[in-house]
Amino acid sequence: MSDKTVIKVDSSNSPKGELGQKYLASGKTVSMRLWENEQPNEPKEPAAREYETVGYVITGRAELHIEGQTVLLEPGSSWVVPKGSSHTYKILESFTAVEATSPPAQVHGRDEN
Repeated sequence: MSDKTVIKVDSSNSPKGELGQKYLASGKTVSMRLWENEQPNEPKEPAAREYETVGYVITGRAELHIEGQTVLLEPGSSWVVPKGSSHTYKILESFTAVEATSPPAQVHGRDEN
């Protein structure tokens, strides 16, 4: 019996979240999202999410402010935000990154709170 759950998602047709993220492929326990050409900004209020995030920078630079630390994110950098960690991002130059969240961030409104 072949697996019928394999899907392909084209980011040009992906739905967008309220924060500007594009939702990509999503499984039962992990999902992907794309932050594309995010522009420089001041950090938003820190938030703690009910999912773990791992990310990878494609272009640009940003600061991840997490639990009293500042981490510079540049092309080729990857990072982890543990579930429940207080954090925010400050975009320093036009920023594109892909993230994976577990459990999927967009389910049950986890991403918009």
